[in-house]
Amino acid sequence: MSEQFLTDEFFSRLETLALHLQANLTGFFGGKHLIKKYGQTMEFADFRNYELGDDIRRIDWNLYARLEKYFLKLYTDERQMHVQIYLDCSASMGIYPEKARYALSLAAALGFLAVRNMDKVSFHLLRNSSAEDPFGIIVGKNKFFSAIGALEKVKFEGEADFANSMPKVPNTGTNDGLSIVISDFLSDNDWKPGINYLLYKRRQVLLMQVLTKEERDPLYSGRFTLIDAESPTAEDFRNVRIKISRSMLEEYSEIVGELIDSIRAFCASRGADFLTFDTDEPIEKVVFKELLQADLIQ
Repeated sequence: MSEQFLTDEFFSRLETLALHLQANLTGFFGGKHLIKKYGQTMEFADFRNYELGDDIRRIDWNLYARLEKYFLKLYTDERQMHVQIYLDCSASMGIYPEKARYALSLAAALGFLAVRNMDKVSFHLLRNSSAEDPFGIIVGKNKFFSAIGALEKVKFEGEADFANSMPKVPNTGTNDGLSIVISDFLSDNDWKPGINYLLYKRRQVLLMQVLTKEERDPLYSGRFTLIDAESPTAEDFRNVRIKISRSMLEEYSEIVGELIDSIRAFCASRGADFLTFDTDEPIEKVVFKELLQADLIQ
């Protein structure tokens, strides 16, 4: 990935945004996400009746002077969330340079939104049955930008085995943040067990599918040898020589549509979010329109 695309201008456009996470997540003290539990911030939330054993320093004495009853002031609680970004680094994600750049841009943009909002972020590179964690937990913009330079150089090769790689990620956490999975989901390996694992950990989950226009709507005709980018050998059974007809392209488009519908249905049944993008759709539109409409940023 020699072309530089994660520029200062790119990140400056994101300065006014923040990830919108579920209010029932727990997280860690010291962040900026308001949650439903009451805490120790300076932002007033509500009153409740005084009960024996409560801290008398929290009694509203002005209210007592008017009503002659004891009420406690309640304040909002703010937490720091852990945003995990899982990036599919299989060969199919890198077969088109624009697709790899697009996926990395999404990962970087979402990571930036996390650190600018005082959240923790980690990047997990899924390749074969491993989940590489090259940077560890990132807190703050300085550490984030030092990691991004290395992220641009990531290699896309092999396959992505979500089911075996995701449970290997250390410190996944429980109910403490957002897990984002960026992939084309074009794999013979079953990715659903990996997503189920994240949901089992009670994390908020967002699946982001990245496809090129050619993958959605190819314009081939005639005889071709189709090579599976993730085939281990040139003689793999998935590599075939065929004559592509109009009816075959129509059938292919139907299959792609069915794949997208199945992912959307899977996510809806489990309370996860799902978005799908073409690489010719500007990143700015994805962030400032699609994610806003899905209530994933604010």
